[in-house]
Amino acid sequence: MNDKNNGENQTKVVRLEVFSDYVCPFCWLTEPALRELRRLEPDVEIVWRAYELRPEPKPTLNPGGEYLTRVWRDGVYPLAERLGVTMRLPPVQPRSRLAHEAAKWAQSVGRFDDYNAALFRAFFERGEDIGATEILIRLAADLELDAASLRRALDTRMFELSVITDEQEAAALGMSGVPAFVANRRAALSGVQSVEAFQGLINRVREIMNAT
Repeated sequence: MNDKNNGENQTKVVRLEVFSDYVCPFCWLTEPALRELRRLEPDVEIVWRAYELRPEPKPTLNPGGEYLTRVWRDGVYPLAERLGVTMRLPPVQPRSRLAHEAAKWAQSVGRFDDYNAALFRAFFERGEDIGATEILIRLAADLELDAASLRRALDTRMFELSVITDEQEAAALGMSGVPAFVANRRAALSGVQSVEAFQGLINRVREIMNAT
Protein backbone atom coordinates (compact mmCIF):
# COMPACT_ATOMS: atom_id res chain seq x y z
CA MET A 1 0.00 0.00 0.00
CA ASN A 2 2.71 2.48 0.98
CA ASP A 3 4.79 1.54 -2.03
CA LYS A 4 1.80 2.14 -4.31
CA ASN A 5 1.04 5.51 -2.72
CA ASN A 6 4.66 6.54 -3.01
CA GLY A 7 4.61 5.67 -6.69
CA GLU A 8 1.41 7.63 -7.25
CA ASN A 9 2.82 10.66 -5.42
CA GLN A 10 5.96 10.46 -7.52
CA THR A 11 3.95 10.71 -10.74
CA LYS A 12 2.16 13.80 -9.39
CA VAL A 13 5.32 15.86 -8.93
CA VAL A 14 5.38 19.08 -10.97
CA ARG A 15 8.74 19.75 -12.59
CA LEU A 16 9.33 23.38 -13.52
CA GLU A 17 12.13 23.84 -16.04
CA VAL A 18 13.66 27.31 -16.03
CA PHE A 19 15.42 28.30 -19.26
CA SER A 20 17.72 31.21 -18.48
CA ASP A 21 20.83 33.11 -19.61
CA TYR A 22 23.33 34.94 -17.42
CA VAL A 23 23.50 37.97 -19.73
CA CYS A 24 19.71 38.41 -19.64
CA PRO A 25 18.63 41.00 -17.05
CA PHE A 26 15.06 39.74 -17.07
CA CYS A 27 16.30 36.28 -16.05
CA TRP A 28 17.80 37.78 -12.90
CA LEU A 29 14.64 39.79 -12.28
CA THR A 30 12.57 36.61 -12.16
CA GLU A 31 14.72 35.11 -9.40
CA PRO A 32 12.82 36.73 -6.47
CA ALA A 33 9.58 35.05 -7.59
CA LEU A 34 11.35 31.71 -8.01
CA ARG A 35 12.80 31.95 -4.52
CA GLU A 36 9.35 32.64 -3.12
CA LEU A 37 7.95 29.74 -5.14
CA ARG A 38 10.48 27.39 -3.53
CA ARG A 39 9.22 28.50 -0.13
CA LEU A 40 5.52 28.23 -0.94
CA GLU A 41 5.67 25.10 -3.10
CA PRO A 42 8.47 22.91 -1.69
CA ASP A 43 7.17 19.87 -3.60
CA VAL A 44 7.72 21.55 -6.97
CA GLU A 45 10.97 20.45 -8.58
CA ILE A 46 12.72 23.45 -10.12
CA VAL A 47 15.27 22.51 -12.79
CA TRP A 48 17.57 25.08 -14.38
CA ARG A 49 18.31 24.88 -18.11
CA ALA A 50 20.98 26.71 -20.08
CA TYR A 51 20.09 29.04 -22.93
CA GLU A 52 22.51 31.31 -24.80
CA LEU A 53 20.94 34.42 -26.25
CA ARG A 54 24.01 35.13 -28.36
CA PRO A 55 26.05 31.99 -29.02
CA GLU A 56 28.85 31.89 -31.56
CA PRO A 57 28.81 33.21 -34.26
CA LYS A 58 25.95 35.57 -33.40
CA PRO A 59 27.41 39.01 -32.59
CA THR A 60 27.28 40.28 -29.04
CA LEU A 61 25.57 43.57 -28.21
CA ASN A 62 27.30 46.92 -27.81
CA PRO A 63 27.27 47.67 -24.05
CA GLY A 64 26.85 51.38 -24.72
CA GLY A 65 24.65 51.06 -27.77
CA GLU A 66 21.19 52.50 -28.29
CA TYR A 67 19.39 49.15 -27.98
CA LEU A 68 20.71 48.15 -24.55
CA THR A 69 20.49 51.70 -23.23
CA ARG A 70 16.83 51.91 -24.23
CA VAL A 71 15.91 48.45 -22.90
CA TRP A 72 17.49 49.19 -19.54
CA ARG A 73 16.02 52.68 -19.28
CA ASP A 74 12.49 51.71 -20.27
CA GLY A 75 12.28 48.15 -18.98
CA VAL A 76 15.00 46.85 -16.73
CA TYR A 77 15.53 49.75 -14.31
CA PRO A 78 11.81 50.38 -13.61
CA LEU A 79 11.16 46.69 -13.02
CA ALA A 80 14.27 46.27 -10.87
CA GLU A 81 13.19 49.21 -8.71
CA ARG A 82 9.71 47.76 -8.27
CA LEU A 83 11.10 44.35 -7.32
CA GLY A 84 13.83 45.74 -5.08
CA VAL A 85 16.63 44.19 -7.14
CA THR A 86 19.98 45.99 -7.30
CA MET A 87 21.47 45.94 -10.79
CA ARG A 88 23.12 48.16 -13.38
CA LEU A 89 23.87 47.95 -17.08
CA PRO A 90 27.17 46.02 -17.30
CA PRO A 91 30.07 47.64 -19.17
CA VAL A 92 30.75 44.35 -21.01
CA GLN A 93 28.58 41.94 -22.98
CA PRO A 94 30.36 38.56 -22.94
CA ARG A 95 29.25 35.29 -24.42
CA SER A 96 27.75 33.10 -21.75
CA ARG A 97 28.61 29.51 -22.67
CA LEU A 98 31.48 29.19 -20.17
CA ALA A 99 29.30 30.65 -17.43
CA HIS A 100 26.66 28.02 -18.20
CA GLU A 101 29.31 25.30 -18.11
CA ALA A 102 30.54 26.58 -14.74
CA ALA A 103 26.96 26.55 -13.43
CA LYS A 104 26.56 22.96 -14.60
CA TRP A 105 29.72 22.07 -12.68
CA ALA A 106 28.33 23.78 -9.56
CA GLN A 107 25.15 21.78 -10.03
CA SER A 108 27.20 18.58 -10.13
CA VAL A 109 28.71 19.37 -6.71
CA GLY A 110 25.41 20.37 -5.15
CA ARG A 111 25.94 24.15 -5.05
CA PHE A 112 24.01 25.37 -8.06
CA ASP A 113 21.77 27.88 -6.29
CA ASP A 114 24.71 29.66 -4.66
CA TYR A 115 26.81 29.76 -7.81
CA ASN A 116 23.86 30.73 -9.99
CA ALA A 117 23.20 33.78 -7.80
CA ALA A 118 26.92 34.61 -7.68
CA LEU A 119 27.09 34.69 -11.49
CA PHE A 120 24.13 37.01 -11.81
CA ARG A 121 25.42 39.33 -9.08
CA ALA A 122 28.91 39.42 -10.56
CA PHE A 123 27.52 40.54 -13.90
CA PHE A 124 24.58 42.75 -12.99
CA GLU A 125 25.83 44.29 -9.74
CA ARG A 126 29.59 44.54 -10.34
CA GLY A 127 29.82 44.46 -14.14
CA GLU A 128 32.35 41.62 -14.21
CA ASP A 129 33.16 39.68 -17.37
CA ILE A 130 31.52 36.33 -16.64
CA GLY A 131 32.81 35.01 -19.96
CA ALA A 132 36.34 35.00 -18.51
CA THR A 133 37.63 31.79 -16.97
CA GLU A 134 39.47 33.54 -14.15
CA ILE A 135 36.31 35.35 -13.05
CA LEU A 136 34.40 32.07 -12.98
CA ILE A 137 37.18 30.43 -10.95
CA ARG A 138 37.23 33.29 -8.45
CA LEU A 139 33.48 33.10 -7.94
CA ALA A 140 33.87 29.42 -7.06
CA ALA A 141 36.71 30.18 -4.66
CA ASP A 142 34.65 32.92 -2.98
CA LEU A 143 32.03 30.27 -2.25
CA GLU A 144 34.74 27.97 -0.87
CA LEU A 145 34.22 25.53 -3.73
CA ASP A 146 37.00 23.48 -5.34
CA ALA A 147 38.36 26.05 -7.80
CA ALA A 148 40.88 23.59 -9.24
CA SER A 149 38.06 21.18 -10.06
CA LEU A 150 36.14 23.92 -11.84
CA ARG A 151 39.24 24.92 -13.80
CA ARG A 152 39.68 21.33 -15.01
CA ALA A 153 36.00 21.19 -16.00
CA LEU A 154 36.27 24.41 -17.99
CA ASP A 155 39.62 23.51 -19.59
CA THR A 156 38.28 20.15 -20.78
CA ARG A 157 34.81 21.53 -21.62
CA MET A 158 33.37 18.78 -19.45
CA PHE A 159 29.87 20.29 -19.34
CA GLU A 160 29.66 21.84 -22.81
CA LEU A 161 27.55 18.99 -24.19
CA SER A 162 25.10 19.40 -21.30
CA VAL A 163 24.68 23.08 -22.19
CA ILE A 164 24.19 22.28 -25.86
CA THR A 165 21.63 19.59 -25.00
CA ASP A 166 19.60 22.11 -22.98
CA GLU A 167 19.62 24.50 -25.92
CA GLN A 168 18.56 21.77 -28.33
CA GLU A 169 15.62 20.98 -26.05
CA ALA A 170 14.69 24.66 -25.96
CA ALA A 171 14.70 24.74 -29.76
CA ALA A 172 12.54 21.61 -29.89
CA LEU A 173 10.07 23.34 -27.57
CA GLY A 174 9.94 26.33 -29.91
CA MET A 175 11.66 28.81 -27.60
CA SER A 176 13.17 31.96 -29.05
CA GLY A 177 14.03 33.84 -25.87
CA VAL A 178 14.33 33.76 -22.10
CA PRO A 179 13.33 33.64 -19.33
CA ALA A 180 11.00 30.79 -20.19
CA PHE A 181 9.34 28.26 -17.92
CA VAL A 182 7.91 24.85 -18.76
CA ALA A 183 5.92 22.76 -16.28
CA ASN A 184 5.98 19.01 -16.94
CA ARG A 185 6.26 19.80 -20.66
CA ARG A 186 2.50 20.52 -20.58
CA ALA A 187 2.22 24.26 -19.99
CA ALA A 188 4.58 27.21 -20.27
CA LEU A 189 5.18 30.87 -19.46
CA SER A 190 7.71 33.37 -20.76
CA GLY A 191 9.06 36.66 -19.45
CA VAL A 192 9.36 37.94 -15.89
CA GLN A 193 6.65 36.32 -13.78
CA SER A 194 5.12 36.82 -10.34
CA VAL A 195 4.94 33.99 -7.84
CA GLU A 196 1.17 33.99 -8.35
CA ALA A 197 1.67 33.36 -12.07
CA PHE A 198 3.98 30.46 -11.31
CA GLN A 199 1.43 28.99 -8.91
CA GLY A 200 -1.27 29.34 -11.55
CA LEU A 201 0.91 27.47 -14.04
CA ILE A 202 1.59 24.72 -11.51
CA ASN A 203 -2.08 24.39 -10.60
CA ARG A 204 -3.05 24.09 -14.26
CA VAL A 205 -0.59 21.24 -14.68
CA ARG A 206 -1.85 19.55 -11.52
CA GLU A 207 -5.38 19.73 -12.89
CA ILE A 208 -4.21 18.12 -16.13
CA MET A 209 -2.44 15.36 -14.22
CA ASN A 210 -5.42 14.72 -11.97
CA ALA A 211 -7.67 14.41 -14.99
CA THR A 212 -5.53 11.72 -16.60
